[in-house]
Amino acid sequence: MAPFGLATFVAKSFGVFTCSNTLARVVRAAHGTPVRCLSTQAGGPPKRPLNGYMRYVLQQKPVVGRQNPELKLMDVIRKIAHEWRTMSPEKKRPFEDEFIQEKEEFKRVLQRYRAQLTPAQIEQQRLEKRETMAKKAAIRKKREANTMGKPKRPRTPFNIFMSEHFEEAKGENIPAKMKSLTYDWRNLFSHQKQVYTQLAEDDKIRYKNEMESWEGHMVEIGREDLIRGKTVSKRKRKAAEAEKAKTKKKAAAKRPATKAKSRTIKKMTKSSNAKAEKKITKT
Repeated sequence: MAPFGLATFVAKSFGVFTCSNTLARVVRAAHGTPVRCLSTQAGGPPKRPLNGYMRYVLQQKPVVGRQNPELKLMDVIRKIAHEWRTMSPEKKRPFEDEFIQEKEEFKRVLQRYRAQLTPAQIEQQRLEKRETMAKKAAIRKKREANTMGKPKRPRTPFNIFMSEHFEEAKGENIPAKMKSLTYDWRNLFSHQKQVYTQLAEDDKIRYKNEMESWEGHMVEIGREDLIRGKTVSKRKRKAAEAEKAKTKKKAAAKRPATKAKSRTIKKMTKSSNAKAEKKITKT
């Protein structure tokens, strides 16, 4: 089965999966003949082969597009993904077999490539891989936060001005309209801009309140990983301060009892000494 959300990913980045001098891809054309692309970037690591599902997507995209010219790219990919999910294992096997074969070849090429690397190059690749994984994790986190209803960031004064006047702006396309709006914004008087500045300040307050509520909810449901780093630091600082205050309170509560106990011990000691002196005097 195609992984969840993969149709969206493919639709947004389909241009990457084409023949180029930087990618090693073997895809089956609509008539069934394998079409081999160029290997990989000169001197760079070999590229992983496409899995069975991606091969099927690349084969069926032009076919489904011709059969359904009214569909958008996203809908075409969704249709292909549905076909793959409902396809029998026998029909999937040719695509998956090609992937398995190329995967073995990829392992051999990768082994030869790694054998010729210097320690410095290996370390550089390790750092680059870590950076790439961190970026991917940040993108996944941002996407998931938006899915969980994270509030929209506050708008700038210009954003508010642009949203109000975009439809009436001069220009036949978006870049032309943006250029016209930017010119109009720069030529506004200060008191005219102040209106949008105040709206932007109000939007900041809205964002702050909504974020506090949303982040509190994320903590309640155990998704602290989605809240902002500064919020986490703030919560830790407050927790540390509360623990410190609690410790002080306990120490203060124990102090009077300790003093009373000390006074009692002094009295008992004084009384014992007095009795001992009285005995000695009698003797």
